[in-house]
Amino acid sequence: MKNLNIYLTFDGNCREAIEYYRDCFQGEIVSLQTFKDNPMPGIPDHWQDKVMHCELKAEDIVLMASDNMPDSKLNQGNNYSLSIDLNSAEEQDSIFKQLAEGGKISMELQETFWGSRFGMLTDKFGVHWMLSYDKPQDEEE
Repeated sequence: MKNLNIYLTFDGNCREAIEYYRDCFQGEIVSLQTFKDNPMPGIPDHWQDKVMHCELKAEDIVLMASDNMPDSKLNQGNNYSLSIDLNSAEEQDSIFKQLAEGGKISMELQETFWGSRFGMLTDKFGVHWMLSYDKPQDEEE
């Protein structure tokens, strides 16, 4: 495995939160994409400027975050995930399969428009996971 990071989800105030954490940890927001920056259909106009994904780095701290999907209810307790970057599709398949046993898959492993092979699930203990594999540049077609 490459690394494990926390992924936070907010109810429309992600930009405010990530700027707050940037200041607290004296870090840098290294990426921020809004819903309007991405080809997702069906996002309402009032949600277009909300954060689809952002990443904050501060020394050895990495926080990733987004606003929830506009049709999703955010409850305290479901507003975090553990995000793992993996070294191979085989490793990703194996870990995803094991974590899914007795749990609930919310997004099957699949190629995404942002260039990663990605999937999400909640394990049998209620922990939310995001598994990502980015092919090395020389493997891409």
